[in-house]
Amino acid sequence: MDLERLAGPLGEVLQERFGPGARVRGLRRDGSGASRVTCGFEVVDGDGAVVPLILRLGTPGASASVPLVREAALIRAGARVGVPGPEVLAAGGEDGPLGVEFVVMERIEGETIPRRILRDPALADVRPRLAARCGEILAAVHRVPADEVPGLDAGDQLDVWREILAAAPEPYPALEFALRWLDRNRPPARPRVVVHGDFRNGNLIIGPDGVRAVLDWELAHLGDPLEDLGWLCVKAWRFGAGAPVGGFGAYDDLVSGYERAGGGPVDRDALHWWEMFGTARWGILCVVQTERHRQAAERSVELAALGRRVAENEWDLLQMLPST
Repeated sequence: MDLERLAGPLGEVLQERFGPGARVRGLRRDGSGASRVTCGFEVVDGDGAVVPLILRLGTPGASASVPLVREAALIRAGARVGVPGPEVLAAGGEDGPLGVEFVVMERIEGETIPRRILRDPALADVRPRLAARCGEILAAVHRVPADEVPGLDAGDQLDVWREILAAAPEPYPALEFALRWLDRNRPPARPRVVVHGDFRNGNLIIGPDGVRAVLDWELAHLGDPLEDLGWLCVKAWRFGAGAPVGGFGAYDDLVSGYERAGGGPVDRDALHWWEMFGTARWGILCVVQTERHRQAAERSVELAALGRRVAENEWDLLQMLPST
């Protein structure tokens, strides 16, 4: 992606916020997720003041279900009900001024790398409080009014991911077996809410004062609120640590934080079901992202490496199934 080409149009977009003399400086690619490119840069206004910002860009062939314009709307709606996050300064689609979907956000300082969050001595005091705080934030996420972000997918998530797996070019028997078990053992349905869809260690900005921002709403949809809690507990997001909630906390802390903040009662059996579903879903996502590399939609060592994660998730699922 030619970032130099984007600097001029991006500066024009930001002049509405920072004045006619605003210009972009130091636009650079900071990293890439599975379906978004993240860039850091500074905007310099007409008086010479420098403001650090983040630019996120869509990538061709990505599997994200939520356009960046809607993701920006979700971040703004979340802020109104108490979800910590960056201020959104601008957003646009492929037909907009940058010729690619984008969102410009405030840069929030803090740690996002999970292994550092779990091991950095500077975060030792806050780690024991993170699970409960995540529960409180998820209760706020689930208060986001759905009518403020129209167009979110409301399909049955088990059906959605079963169809995605069925389209894979190779069979995955362990994943297929797990999905069949999940279908036969569904917990009672709860009222649908806005679900973040990717709330986990790695999509949070953490500082010594706690969670500073929730990132990456690209998988948001309407669904069961326990889906978000179960996803946070998936083994992959523990990054080698023993604690079940993001590697930093206990189930009891997460649940008590969620219930205390008005998120409603949490049935532990249902939470376990959603943790299993999240494990299956992550395994299927690994399949999808690896195929993007294999089929040359986006050549990436990161995407290719996800292929070996499929077997890890299959093993985890088999271990989670009841023995009788």
